[in-house]
Amino acid sequence: MVKYLVHFFSYALHPLLMLTYILVILLMVNPYMFGVSSIGDYDVLILLMFLTTFAIPAFAALLMKLLGLINSLQMEDKQERIGPYIITGVFYLWIFRYLLERSEVPIAYKIFVLGATIALFIAFFINLFSKISIHAVGMGGLIAMVLITMKYFSYPTFPVNAPLFGSMEISMNGLLIFVLVLSGIVGSSRLYLKAHTLPDILGGYFVGFIAQFIALRFLFY
Repeated sequence: MVKYLVHFFSYALHPLLMLTYILVILLMVNPYMFGVSSIGDYDVLILLMFLTTFAIPAFAALLMKLLGLINSLQMEDKQERIGPYIITGVFYLWIFRYLLERSEVPIAYKIFVLGATIALFIAFFINLFSKISIHAVGMGGLIAMVLITMKYFSYPTFPVNAPLFGSMEISMNGLLIFVLVLSGIVGSSRLYLKAHTLPDILGGYFVGFIAQFIALRFLFY
């Protein structure tokens, strides 16, 4: 049972999904930044981010597996990660350049996309020497995103319409605690699966976290 759960969290919180999740969170927390009143008004952008930052890079990795360029989709050997890193990096750079020219996309999301791109390339460089956890990189970036949003781009609470519980107000502090718990679960899952060592996990958290503040320095200050 535990093994199924750790696999579930590893897939559900895959690093390639982080930019899609961040977009959805921003739209929930403060849709007015996007000039809309609900998340449904931005479904096209959500789909675009999902395709360019998850679906296409994931398909490229699958294709590399089918062609025998990598041994498994888990890419346990750090050398196998070089090709997928480069492919993903190209798409991240493209989508950041595209968003940079879209005036309707708020600066907050552009910051987080740039931060994810910076983190990806730092992780690529580190991967040449050590097998850093890209899952931890993604979660570290998510923690930083919530903190930055709390400080600059949100109100203390935001409304959520849950099918089972109806309309409720969620605090940003509650969201931060939730993300911290998820980050701990993801790191523990990677350790449980023996996919990484503790230094790989901690290094990943640090890279993902600091990259967002580097992006904030470039685009906001």
